[in-house]
Amino acid sequence: MDIIRVEGGHAIEGRVCVSGAKNSALKLMAATLLAPGKTTLENVPNISDVHVMGKVLKRMGAVIEVVDEHTLIIDTSAVDSWEAPYELVAKMRASTAVMGPLLGRFGCAKIAMPGGCNLGARKIDMHILGLEALGVEFDTDHGYIHATAPQGLEGTSVTLEFASVGATENLIMASVKARGTTVIDNAAREPEIVDLANMLNEMGARITGAGTPVVTIEGVDELHPVTHRVVGDRIEAGTFIVAAALMAGPAGVEVVGFNPHHLGMVIKKFETMGIQIERIDNGVRVFRCEQFAPVDIQTLPFPGFPTDMQAQVMVLSALAQGNSIITENIFENRFMFASELVRMGAEIRVEGHHAMIHGVDGFSGAQVTSPDLRGGAALVIAGLIADGYTEVSAIHHIYRGYERFVEKLSNLGASIECVALPDPIDD
Repeated sequence: MDIIRVEGGHAIEGRVCVSGAKNSALKLMAATLLAPGKTTLENVPNISDVHVMGKVLKRMGAVIEVVDEHTLIIDTSAVDSWEAPYELVAKMRASTAVMGPLLGRFGCAKIAMPGGCNLGARKIDMHILGLEALGVEFDTDHGYIHATAPQGLEGTSVTLEFASVGATENLIMASVKARGTTVIDNAAREPEIVDLANMLNEMGARITGAGTPVVTIEGVDELHPVTHRVVGDRIEAGTFIVAAALMAGPAGVEVVGFNPHHLGMVIKKFETMGIQIERIDNGVRVFRCEQFAPVDIQTLPFPGFPTDMQAQVMVLSALAQGNSIITENIFENRFMFASELVRMGAEIRVEGHHAMIHGVDGFSGAQVTSPDLRGGAALVIAGLIADGYTEVSAIHHIYRGYERFVEKLSNLGASIECVALPDPIDD
């Protein structure tokens, strides 16, 4: 029953350091299954999704030592199970990332059908089609996917229908121990893909082309444990850039701990809206924008505008001087956030996968509900500039991907707190 309560109108200043990337750390944790022994991961975000992935690995027999808040030593020597159970996969769709490494190490995997944010179907058809090309046979029953490679994994050429991040990652992790060479065409190009390939290469894999549409993997017999640092979270960085654009004091806000090139299209769009962003060492400095220009945005795979920044940019466009259009091309249900922002005074009309936004003069604090991870964070950010108090419920979504979100905003000067509400009394 916890909520986040924000009082709008307080300027923020100072420096905020973003955590390691959620979407990278989860896949790197899964990849440790490929190299029996102790792999050390540094800069791991302390978030609930990481805790869930840790439970998935432990259920399989891995031993995890928490060295400090952001460093894990994962020992996969004793892994003797290849099942990702429903009660864990249902909490987080990224749990399906263990399929590729389990097939690479054991030649089999049993994965519950995925859950996670309610953003639409998010089917794993492309994962299955790609792995079938490598020689994997699938059987689905009672809510589980049974995957086996009776003849072993055989390198081949795979063309993805869509540049799916999850499918690309699963195919890379399965292919590193396949016989021969695998070529993935129309591969996802996200920075998190590059981070995964870098760690696998450090382990002894032979991967080239990560970050381009064509990834080539030459299979190897064995991989060895390594120490690897998780790349900074570009989406968390983008969220704090939005907060600074709304409420930064005269000195601005420094957002550090990430590579600005990973937010190239986002920063470009922000600058067209009138936001002043300076590149600094290991990050950016952002200044408050007094008047936002309207914007036309389409979410696309990297290097396009990321779907994970769509809700945050909607907050800005809802305050712009004029009309904006946001087109969501990745997830069909991602506009659930819009109706909550309307409760704060925004004027938004959703038609299919388009959101038409007419800029208003300001927001009013209201009681709103976090619909998903990024939408929840965006509602908190909107509360920074709203008149009065904003109370955001269902904040467990936010904790899936943002570490110490309330604390970081408070340290910048925001008037924000996490409040535990009493349990409702039954009639």
